[in-house]
Amino acid sequence: MSTTVKAIDIVVSDLGAAIEFYRRLGLEFVPDPYMPDNHAGCDLPNGLHLMLDTEDMRRKTTEGWTPPALGRTFLTFEYDGPAAVDATYAELVSAGVHGLQEPFDAPWGMRYATVADPSGNGVDLYATQPAS
Repeated sequence: MSTTVKAIDIVVSDLGAAIEFYRRLGLEFVPDPYMPDNHAGCDLPNGLHLMLDTEDMRRKTTEGWTPPALGRTFLTFEYDGPAAVDATYAELVSAGVHGLQEPFDAPWGMRYATVADPSGNGVDLYATQPAS
């Protein structure tokens, strides 16, 4: 049996706020014409599809589902350099996004920062540090 990961689904509280947040990170979500208030999708390179579903949609499609107290999955964005991580983090936080971890030089050789999307899902921002 062969399987392929084709899509990742992020559950959000407010679809419009999530679409705007991810737009700031360069992703363009398109609301589904059949469920414009509950589902949107974004095609990524290599055939991967990223989806946003509202909590209401998830409750309707998964019996007994409730939002977790804390997110367990973090979507990660790679940047060209450390300055871009710092600038993106600063832009997001100044726009009211909740910063979870200010940019720092990680011991594994990356500039790293973390914010929360409007529903509290973690979003990491990173860049590989230049070789010294």
